[in-house]
Amino acid sequence: MLGVEDSLALIKRGADELLIESELVERLKSGRPLRIKAGFDPTAPDLHLGHTVLINKLKHFQDLGHHVMFLIGDFTGMIGDPTGKNTTRPPLSREQILANAQTYQEQVFKILDPEKTEICFNSTWFEPLGAAGMIKLAALHTVARMLERDDFAKRYRSNQPIAIHEFLYPLCQGYDSVAMKADVELGGTDQKFNLLVGRELQKHYGQAPQCVLMMPLLEGLDGVNKMSKSLGNYVGINEPPREIFGKLMSVSDELMWRYYDLLSFRSTEAVAELKQGIAGGRNPRDVKVLLAQEMVARFHGKNAADDALADFEARFSQGAIPDDIPEVLLDAINGGLSIAQVLKQSGLTASTSEALRMVGQGGVRVDGAKIEDKNLEFPAASDFVVQVGKRKFARVKVR
Repeated sequence: MLGVEDSLALIKRGADELLIESELVERLKSGRPLRIKAGFDPTAPDLHLGHTVLINKLKHFQDLGHHVMFLIGDFTGMIGDPTGKNTTRPPLSREQILANAQTYQEQVFKILDPEKTEICFNSTWFEPLGAAGMIKLAALHTVARMLERDDFAKRYRSNQPIAIHEFLYPLCQGYDSVAMKADVELGGTDQKFNLLVGRELQKHYGQAPQCVLMMPLLEGLDGVNKMSKSLGNYVGINEPPREIFGKLMSVSDELMWRYYDLLSFRSTEAVAELKQGIAGGRNPRDVKVLLAQEMVARFHGKNAADDALADFEARFSQGAIPDDIPEVLLDAINGGLSIAQVLKQSGLTASTSEALRMVGQGGVRVDGAKIEDKNLEFPAASDFVVQVGKRKFARVKVR
């Protein structure tokens, strides 16, 4: 069992903000297992690496001996989280929610220990609460306070509709903390308002307010936008090992360290050693391989990781890529280059329209991973091998 100082260091690893640290220190000093909560609305059937940032942090708490509660928002999922949205989200059906919730349970145990994880559904307390209870809950917050939330305020100022049920979402998330008696709630940085509502409601119900640990939003493969399936810049944890491996090998050297901080279970000391190795001349690609292997092994097992590495090396180190492929140095435009610009400027296609057509036909690969997103952006400092068709290759560096 780690001491308070070492425990706090692990808890804060990769975190963006901890509120309130002194309160958490006191609870850690008590020696009792803390009740740790993170909620996920099952609005899509598959999890990606962006979702696992919070799940990995739950694992840290679990390793420290605390009681982890993985909350599936089968009730709040039917409302739809308005965070970061400029339009009202269409609610999902009960059938969609339940089907997605089942896949979440199967996927989360690739990281968490099922024997030490409590799976909760917030319909358990919201359905008995009923209409009268929901009205009482709504009376605990004001419209003015809701409009302090940045996304609500922007929509209000721009005359974008805000449905009444959207105001209920922060209250419901906060009430989850009351029902679960949470000591700590985890969430993304975009969830700060909702997480603090939980603290206020716990005070109202006579509970000690939860501490709030906010994790950064993981950038997708483009290194710019939040990882999202809709943007095509994601790595799904249920994707085939070869796809996971290839996608991770396509990230920029700079983004690789971000992934190490938020996704890897290697110690901070081990990551520091890898950075020192690169500073001493080690090829960053070798370090990227270690990250790709770790992720594939976590979700598919060590044998699958070994096979994915062997496949990658066979295709890219043992002759699949010609030894004399041209190296192209391109200048970023507004911080990056689109896939179409990369293909045209590197001479692999005659025009951006041809480039987009090749992407649509599945004829473009970056470091072995097939590219499907026509809007894919490569940030400055990217270094990758791009392939068009069977015989056109270029090693591209974006400066």
